Amino acid sequence: MEIRNLGKSGLRVSAIGLGCNNFGGRLDLEATRTVIHAAFDQGITLFDTADVYGDRGGSEALMGDVLGTMRKDIVLATKFCMPMDDSGAKQGASRRYIVSAVEASLRRLKTDYIDLYQQHRQDPLTPIEETLRALDDLVRAGKVRYVGCSNFPAWTMVEAQWTAKTEGLNPFVSCQDEYSLVVRDAEKDLVPAAKAYGMGLLPYFPLASGLLTGKYRRNASMPAGARLTQTQRLADRYLNDRNWEISEKLIDFAEARGHTALELAFSWLLAQSPVASVIAGATKPEQVAQNVKAGNWTMTAAELAEIDTITQNS
Repeated sequence: MEIRNLGKSGLRVSAIGLGCNNFGGRLDLEATRTVIHAAFDQGITLFDTADVYGDRGGSEALMGDVLGTMRKDIVLATKFCMPMDDSGAKQGASRRYIVSAVEASLRRLKTDYIDLYQQHRQDPLTPIEETLRALDDLVRAGKVRYVGCSNFPAWTMVEAQWTAKTEGLNPFVSCQDEYSLVVRDAEKDLVPAAKAYGMGLLPYFPLASGLLTGKYRRNASMPAGARLTQTQRLADRYLNDRNWEISEKLIDFAEARGHTALELAFSWLLAQSPVASVIAGATKPEQVAQNVKAGNWTMTAAELAEIDTITQNS
């Protein structure tokens, strides 16, 4: 497993990370245990969750039950900001909420520190300086090692980095956003901003909710139990004529070179700067193994150029 620095920070993460959003929801304790141990055995060190995953706290709680002695050998990442109750009181990025949210995550995870604590989305009600000062205090207290952001518009990310620099606060070392062969919007503003500030990019939905696995085919029966089969809002989002055309061309491109669509999707992302690790979920050990293997294709400049032609001109 390749290990990379997360941006210009000293935090080192595996090139393939494990997305833990299935834990506590689609997966119970024993299934979670099986996937976590498989990921660890495959050399995955970045485990990415959020307080809201698993029906508000379920993912963190199961991970806390499972990790045990593995905790010291992994990079444990979680997030805050999303609603943790129905009243709207437990959410956001105010100092008051962050102080309580981190303690709740630490209890569920059964650890005394979080390697990467990420703001899950922008909070328009709280000044970014207040958020960064609260996070800086957590770093200084040793409860958090590094901080990051997720789903931030590029301009708010730049504002946060400028504020951290001018006020002498710990900056965001990473940003997490959707990025894949069919969703390349991040390249317009977010990627240049991340490069300018030395931030690592952690792409999520690298497979466009499964479209880029190659198991979906236009005008064919949808695979039983698959995410795009069961979740209509995702099917409505990804299954359109443009994406079908791109995915079909990409499958042909990969197979002509002896690779799978999955290998193409992951290896292409890992060839993009400033991607540090590709966050990929899994519900079975064999999926973990497939994900790890999928990052091993080193593409040529000509191959990358051809992929650009396919994805940007369709």
